[in-house]
Amino acid sequence: MQTLTRRDLLKLLAVLPSVSLHGPTTRQRPLAQQGDRQLPNILILVFDAFSAHHVPLYGYRRPTTPNLLRFADRATVFHSHYSAGSFTTSGTASLLTGTYPWSHRAVNLQSTVLDEFRDRSIFKLLGDEGYYRLAYTHNMLASSFLNQFRSAIDNFTPTKDLCLQDPYVSQWMFEKDFTPAIHAEGLLRGRGETSSSLFLYVPYRFWVSHLERRLNAQNGDLFPRGLPTLEDRVFLLEDAVDWTMLKLGAMPRPFLAYLHFLPPHDPYHARKDCVGRFADGWAPAPKPTHPLSDGVSEEDLINYRREYDEHIAYADAEFGRLFDFMEANGILDTTYVIVTSDHGELFERGIWEHVTPCLFEPLIRIPLIISKPGQRVQRNVYTPTSCVDILPTLLQVAGIPRPEWCEGEVLPSVGDHPAEADRAVYCVDAKGSSRFGPLTKRTVSLIRDRYKLIHYLGYPDYDDVYEMYDLNDDPEELRNIYSSRRGIASDLKALLNEKSVQLNRQV
Repeated sequence: MQTLTRRDLLKLLAVLPSVSLHGPTTRQRPLAQQGDRQLPNILILVFDAFSAHHVPLYGYRRPTTPNLLRFADRATVFHSHYSAGSFTTSGTASLLTGTYPWSHRAVNLQSTVLDEFRDRSIFKLLGDEGYYRLAYTHNMLASSFLNQFRSAIDNFTPTKDLCLQDPYVSQWMFEKDFTPAIHAEGLLRGRGETSSSLFLYVPYRFWVSHLERRLNAQNGDLFPRGLPTLEDRVFLLEDAVDWTMLKLGAMPRPFLAYLHFLPPHDPYHARKDCVGRFADGWAPAPKPTHPLSDGVSEEDLINYRREYDEHIAYADAEFGRLFDFMEANGILDTTYVIVTSDHGELFERGIWEHVTPCLFEPLIRIPLIISKPGQRVQRNVYTPTSCVDILPTLLQVAGIPRPEWCEGEVLPSVGDHPAEADRAVYCVDAKGSSRFGPLTKRTVSLIRDRYKLIHYLGYPDYDDVYEMYDLNDDPEELRNIYSSRRGIASDLKALLNEKSVQLNRQV
């Protein structure tokens, strides 16, 4: 007799909308309304490390996302949308608070937002208006500061619930002190390079490797490079999508669901049907090595790019299943569906991934596609927008005034707000600075209209350096025009200097 697997159970429950995965612990509440208007549902889907530069909707040559294209046919597409940070912590914190990293100060890999922002998240603001709030993330960095908001989240599902393997014990032993506990556990396990962790490292690696080998042996036919994993957590995006369909059928209305999935984040362990899909021999023209390069060879960059594209195709295929489910069940008629990312990925100039101070377009330009309830036609927005704009936009959707501390603007075409031609958007990388003091080691980019200014500060041999690019004439960012276009450079530099007060403040 065939055994009912965990995923079989999730798929079965997904077609039974009256069944809740968490039973009586899911708080029920009446529908929230404003006068005669019922508030819409909100679903935010974040695919980690997803660069707009690898999506054909934004001009990429490989057909990586056919399902995202289908979704875009009935949505608003933002063609110049940027993360406010270059990695998960700062980018996601900016999305959820509507503020830039210089304000919320989640600037390091293991940072959390300042205490004053605990009550300034989208969860708190919409919860006060009667929204039921659900949050989940595969990403432990995102989970760390989501824990700061957990009092404003009705159902904060632990990362381990949707993992095949998650050996971190801190998430259930130290629930009230999750953030320091999870990072201390990482050091003890050997993720740090302190000698105090060495005595635990060998048995830990043996145990985790044994569990991983067993799971990969069970699923090797489907995932030839191994199952998707990150920092010893092993998971299937399929499980997360099945669970999402279940929750969409069971949650009280109106709901705000924030779901942050790791694919296409590295390692790029695509499913079998996507592996080899882009073995086409194509590679973009190489670019000059940057002074802050990691020294990755062009051959390796080409291979990483191809595997990344395959992983995007895997994520897109699973999004396609979710899109079909939402379309078939009328969810798109009552819900704002937002598809975006926390940051992109870089495969150029000797740099791979996103742990870099170089804020080039593939790293910070991310997808943003928003389907309004009942929308049937595609709309396009080309003016620069930022992830800090998502919070004020959703507040307007719910009829909530924009708070004074919010640094974002209502998105054009989604809210009742025209596009601002001269508006500037920013991105900050300050992993080398203390969150409590001036961000003295930092990279800040400013995009206004067609021009982009980047300022590098505090790096050995590349200190107080400016780069400027015309993104219309030079979308590949190959010609630094900072010295030759002094008038425009001076204007952008003045805008950047206005932010120096926040960048240099003591917290």
